[in-house]
Amino acid sequence: MTDALVDIELEHLPLVWRGKVRNSFTLEGDRLLIVATDRISAFDVILPSPLPGKGAVLNRLSCLWFEWAQHIQPNHYLNTDLTSLPLSDDERTSLIGRSMIVQRASRIDVECVVRGYLAGSAWEEYRSTGTIHGERAPSGLRKGSKLPAPRFTPARKVDTGHDENISRSTLGQLVGSSLADTLEEQSLALYLRATEAAERAGFILADTKFEFGYVGERLTLIDEALTPDSSRYWDVRQVMVGNVPPAFDKQIVRDWLTDSGWNKQPPAPALPPAIIAETLRRYQDVERRIRSSMSNDGKVDDNA
Repeated sequence: MTDALVDIELEHLPLVWRGKVRNSFTLEGDRLLIVATDRISAFDVILPSPLPGKGAVLNRLSCLWFEWAQHIQPNHYLNTDLTSLPLSDDERTSLIGRSMIVQRASRIDVECVVRGYLAGSAWEEYRSTGTIHGERAPSGLRKGSKLPAPRFTPARKVDTGHDENISRSTLGQLVGSSLADTLEEQSLALYLRATEAAERAGFILADTKFEFGYVGERLTLIDEALTPDSSRYWDVRQVMVGNVPPAFDKQIVRDWLTDSGWNKQPPAPALPPAIIAETLRRYQDVERRIRSSMSNDGKVDDNA
């Protein structure tokens, strides 16, 4: 197993943001270098146990999906070419495969979550109140049920602590009704097209989250796209209503943390080696199957 990259600073590039997983550095020309580390978070807390190589998987998948989605929604991805950047040989070696150059954007502080199936916090809320993000849902749904139509369920981003689930009406109050409608429309369009692509790879895309910002006056998809960190992937062969199947994402980590009795407040407990290895294997499987499917569709070079 390769060594994990938990954090990184670059001698000649200013660090402008350290997120839960990614570090961002300033480049000339209103650009950023985004580096995906091997940190992993759950319940909005960074865990003490990294997943060696995870950042490279996330970065490659995001690049793949950004290229795929560019005709649906403009996004901030430019390239992965590090040759002209002021990096030492060691820095360049550390960044290969886990970094991308993007346009700098002004972030909208909202997570645009789309749910096609009832799982996670949406299931817990529905089980208690019959609602999803405060809005009434059909009766009789079970855990893992396919929703009658995908639902846009936004959350307010919080840089420290837990993000806050909000209703669509609250989103309208936060960002204005026109932008709220556009965020919902674009998120649903991306999700619906992505579900088709995921199904060709043998996955159900149960839910995912998008983030948007402005590059100039243009609404732009930013951050990451359709990775196992931001999405629930289920194998189509294992889906049964009433029983959420083994997930090809970080649900295995969430489940272990919940079973451990952790109170979801920092510090989090260390993950067992078996959980680390199995989570990484599932992430790698998502990348392999998505890349192979897109290559067969003629969408991407399988050697990229």
